[in-house]
Amino acid sequence: MDEFSAGFTGRLKRAVTGSPDTPLVFLGNFEVEEVWAQGEHTLPRFSGASGNAVVNRMDEFALLLAGEGDHVVLKTAPDEAYLAYLAELGLGLPAVHAVARQDSQRNVTEDVLHDPALLATLTELAGQGAHLTAHGISVVEEELSRRTGMPLAAPGAGLCKAVNSKIYSRRAADELGLRQPAGWTCETVDELGEALGRARELLAEGRRTVVKEAFGVSGKGIVVLENERRMDRVLRMVTQRVERSGQPRIAFVVEEWVPNQGDLNYQFTVGRDQSVHFDFVKRAVTEGGVHKGHRIPAQLSESRLAALREAAALLGKRLAADGYIGVVGVDALLDDADGVFPVIEINARNNMSTYQVRLQERLVGPGRAGLARHYPLRLNGPIGFEEMRRVLGPLLLTEAGGSGLVINNYATVNAGGQERPGEPFDGRLYGIVVADSATELTALDEGVTARLVAEGVSRAH
Repeated sequence: MDEFSAGFTGRLKRAVTGSPDTPLVFLGNFEVEEVWAQGEHTLPRFSGASGNAVVNRMDEFALLLAGEGDHVVLKTAPDEAYLAYLAELGLGLPAVHAVARQDSQRNVTEDVLHDPALLATLTELAGQGAHLTAHGISVVEEELSRRTGMPLAAPGAGLCKAVNSKIYSRRAADELGLRQPAGWTCETVDELGEALGRARELLAEGRRTVVKEAFGVSGKGIVVLENERRMDRVLRMVTQRVERSGQPRIAFVVEEWVPNQGDLNYQFTVGRDQSVHFDFVKRAVTEGGVHKGHRIPAQLSESRLAALREAAALLGKRLAADGYIGVVGVDALLDDADGVFPVIEINARNNMSTYQVRLQERLVGPGRAGLARHYPLRLNGPIGFEEMRRVLGPLLLTEAGGSGLVINNYATVNAGGQERPGEPFDGRLYGIVVADSATELTALDEGVTARLVAEGVSRAH
């Protein structure tokens, strides 16, 4: 089956509930890793972290993963003009339920738990046979399931957390004989000291290494071990935190930062019947180790694609044996020859690319090119979708088969304005640029960037 095989949402439903007709309630609780990481030791932070307001509004991506007959719960109701735009594209949309009072620092699930009326609505949907699905399952989603009686269309939080750990990824790859960079798992301070000793040997050979938190996400929870002084500092600070806490168990991975030709993300789905379906592979666009988007298609050689499919089959069988069901995203690397490192880390949750599948099925398709990315904005005040439509002009895609930018999340545009009303703020415009060729794709992407700058809603980069 090709990369853009139709009916992903139906296949997902069959995999996690046993039937393609089960109504699902979707939650976009992005950065669920923050919940999984609670109680875990962390690495020292050598740079500042950004706020949560924009990240929490990534919940609106779930609007385009759910289909007709499904439901999506959002922090606020979508812009009506944006919903009209999606309908214009011929996209069947789910019923939307918005929380009564959202907190920009809470994710969508936490908001729902503070909304008695919405909890009652979800309880009614549970009585009608609906199942709950989310970006990832943590104890917060388990609590929502308990309070509404709505069964999870997913494994429990404990298994999801365990599978998402980078320690699980390395051990599974070792067990299955899958190629990965040199590295070591660390669950005690002594193991971390031993791993850093091996990292010193790699450093002496001119090879780079990093240490990662087992539940780090989006470029956070990772430290480049660029010299021995940095290694000493990391070990000292982790040791001090362990001693202060009285909690001896840690969860880190130390591994070589291998030279590569690019990042890949591939996805497969594990069913209740232990079947494994390879969904797609995409070439990731990253900056400074932080995910920025995907190129579609990945344009891989047959040998590289075969290696990824084989890895997905092996990993899927391994995960199924552990009781896991649902979407699995795996980060991989292209090497300097014609090979791959097929397992850098396993993500037991949805991925950014998961939310692009329905749009691909309808608007990209075989023989066309796509670029999923976001455009950084700098706004003086909230901007409605109709105004953004005017700003983009003919560069906005408005019909299937056309070329241009299709917007797949509008909530993130204005989310930052809630932090300091009346002051300039940063936002993100997410979308997929669709074109008939790579050349046209590049021209459209550059055109969107230039137009946003010219219209005064983005800064030149």
